[in-house]
Amino acid sequence: MHPLMNTAIKAARRAGNVIMRHLDHLERLAIETKGRNDFVSEVDHQAELEILGIIHAAYPDHGILAEESGRKSGNDYRWIIDPLDGTTNYLHGFPQFAVSIAIEHRGRLAQAVVFDPLRNELFTASRGSGAQLNERRMRVSQIVNLEFALLGTGFPFRAEKHLEAWINSFRVLLTHSSGVRRAGSAALDLAYVACGRLDGFWEIGLNAWDIAAGALLIEEAGGLVGDFAGGQEFLDTGNVVAGNPQIYGKILPFIQAHMPPDLKR
Repeated sequence: MHPLMNTAIKAARRAGNVIMRHLDHLERLAIETKGRNDFVSEVDHQAELEILGIIHAAYPDHGILAEESGRKSGNDYRWIIDPLDGTTNYLHGFPQFAVSIAIEHRGRLAQAVVFDPLRNELFTASRGSGAQLNERRMRVSQIVNLEFALLGTGFPFRAEKHLEAWINSFRVLLTHSSGVRRAGSAALDLAYVACGRLDGFWEIGLNAWDIAAGALLIEEAGGLVGDFAGGQEFLDTGNVVAGNPQIYGKILPFIQAHMPPDLKR
């Protein structure tokens, strides 16, 4: 196993311990509001501090992009961190949240970890070495027909001006697929595409830390990830489409048909 991966797994599990330790007394947590429907708790901060402490001890010269503490410049490596993806779920005891850690090398995703501490599911990927779920190889689904596909999505609560476009895309994909799920953790949704639990996924207005690890998981599991133009700028635009190769190719035109021009650049 790559040394960077060892460190990322250690950090994710340590953050997972923090998350689980507070799960039985959520009513005591201090909660801040970052924006409408966008919350951060003391658990987010504590989990992120655990992750950063492990990274800094092992790789003090690496750059950081973290949800709560922001950016830190460094050398050719950058860690992209979401210490608790699905905070709103977590604060309500809704069992869908995860730790997400990705590592870029010279701007290219190289390592990925998504850890679900509630189910003890560890999704990992190293570029060129495939993707694993709890150390067993995982692959995207083999579903070919959209009518049999189960899709995931997320509401564009940070980009409300695009809500109508999302509703239109949701309407058409709901009627052409076997179902659409909105679970509330993009990192886990993308991991579920990678392991075949979902066949495709799309969302508007995410952040890089929501997408980075899951994107590499999908690519290494044999799937495709792109932006709404079909390009590779999803970490910058926050607009993402993913799926197994067959379903990706089928849902992208539907999404493109219902998005305004500014979302397809």
